[in-house]
Amino acid sequence: MYQTASVKREEWDWSRPVVDHLDVHASRFSESVRFYGVVLAPLGIPKLYEREREACFTHVNVVDVQPPTANLHLCFPARSKAEVDAFHAAGVEAGFRSNGEPGYREHAPGYYAAYLFDPDGNNVEALYRDVGNPGHTTET
Repeated sequence: MYQTASVKREEWDWSRPVVDHLDVHASRFSESVRFYGVVLAPLGIPKLYEREREACFTHVNVVDVQPPTANLHLCFPARSKAEVDAFHAAGVEAGFRSNGEPGYREHAPGYYAAYLFDPDGNNVEALYRDVGNPGHTTET
């Protein structure tokens, strides 16, 4: 039997992917595809394809399945504070609701984030791990 080892956050390899893909069920498919397209573009996350009831944004799929996903907090990595700012600005300018303007958060040192609600009310975050954050990297 396997047991999960406890690792200090400073020791974790933050570049390691831990989720291969995630499906977000959307009550208003077209509007959700528009949302994710608008807000992920500034983060450099493309829409790889769109079919009749499914759109793929690399590791996140928006699917026309009921009931819709609810109460999800989904965080996307940003490569800079400017990307976080652009994520938030793009969403607000497109008419989507803010759930927190860009800025440093008390979660951890160097935690720079912004939040938007997707059309089903899920909390979507863009996060840049700045200097002082255990996940900070100087790679771009």
